[in-house]
Amino acid sequence: MPNLPQIGRRQVLQAGAVFGMGYADILRARSRFDDEFPARANAVIHVHLPGGLAHQDSFDPKPYAPMSYRGQTRAIDTNVPGIQFSQHMRQMAKVADKLTVIRSFSHNEADHDRGTHNMLTGYRPSPAVIFPSMGSITAHELGPQRDLPPYVCVPGVASSFAGSGYLSSSYAPFGLGADPASDNFQVRDLETPSDVDAERFARRRALLERVNADFSRSQCSDELLAMDSFYERAYDLLGSQSAKEAFKIEQETDKLRDRYGRNQAGQRMLLGRRLVEAGVRYVTISIGGWDHHEGIHKGLKKDLPQVDQAFARLLIDLDERGLLDTTLVLLTSEFGRTPKINPKGGRDHWPGCFSVVMAGGGVKRGYVHGRSDATASAPEEKRVGPEDFARTLFMLTGIQPDKELMSPGDRPLSIQENGNLIRDILA
Repeated sequence: MPNLPQIGRRQVLQAGAVFGMGYADILRARSRFDDEFPARANAVIHVHLPGGLAHQDSFDPKPYAPMSYRGQTRAIDTNVPGIQFSQHMRQMAKVADKLTVIRSFSHNEADHDRGTHNMLTGYRPSPAVIFPSMGSITAHELGPQRDLPPYVCVPGVASSFAGSGYLSSSYAPFGLGADPASDNFQVRDLETPSDVDAERFARRRALLERVNADFSRSQCSDELLAMDSFYERAYDLLGSQSAKEAFKIEQETDKLRDRYGRNQAGQRMLLGRRLVEAGVRYVTISIGGWDHHEGIHKGLKKDLPQVDQAFARLLIDLDERGLLDTTLVLLTSEFGRTPKINPKGGRDHWPGCFSVVMAGGGVKRGYVHGRSDATASAPEEKRVGPEDFARTLFMLTGIQPDKELMSPGDRPLSIQENGNLIRDILA
């Protein structure tokens, strides 16, 4: 594929003004330009590390920076010549040939909530609109398959920004309500109460449908339609044995569970693999807290190896099952950490530059996109923002980002605005 230039909405509008194109013509032209790249991914596993993972201590070490910037973390070689990770990423270093690492990610939000909004929706926060998460957009555009929810959060919905926003609640994520790493893990709402047999359940459902039908004849609203859709999907889930099987992590061998790690990171990612293999479109997995304002080296040394082990095993597992090429796997945090170590031995919030990892689903293997400067303070080349990230994700999964949806007040909003497809990362 030729390395075509990235063209944003603003440049297209400027071109339209010069050549006399109308707005609709401009959007069609942009869509044709974007559609040159076909969808590659059938599913997404989005591992999100809330709190702000330090890029200097994970995927963008600076071994030649002054000690006050590089800290105590050492850089190690990966299995791709010329690419180094931190010492905490030993297992990831062995699968670097399966990864694309973006080292030039940047936005302007240093607040946890606002940064999380950016990374889960692809939009900057707005006081006027509640934007849907990328998972909810995927559920809206692609829908469910095999009686499974299209969008699942593991272990639960950790942020309000992971929700359906201005879309109806029928596109909200299904939260497990339990941690797959816990003993006797069982997903809530998958079984009827012990005192409700199949016949009683059928009678209850029939009664509810009659009540709803009577009410719907006198009232009609998007909320009612959303609730009807919600109940239908819930019934499908309750009635589908194959859907229930997808959540039964205990069916995995002890050997594989050990390889992922018998901890939160390991078991959550293993369940994520089970879910996409069964037919879930989008899985968001939240793990840990990474807001290391003090004692960052000690904190990362304790917690990051679990994520390192689990994420590396997830990629190997998907690859061995022939699923990696059609599953887009992401590792993100809401921002990075300050270039310089603070007096408490920690790093503070830093959205100006950080790293994001992608794998499978149509992206290159063994590739680093962009570069930060000598102290990991700012992107030096090929800056990427949340809007570019979201547009690329949508296009890889076959969703047209310029499609307009109706927000409250009948205001049309594009699924994604202003971002550019990150062409250099495409396989």
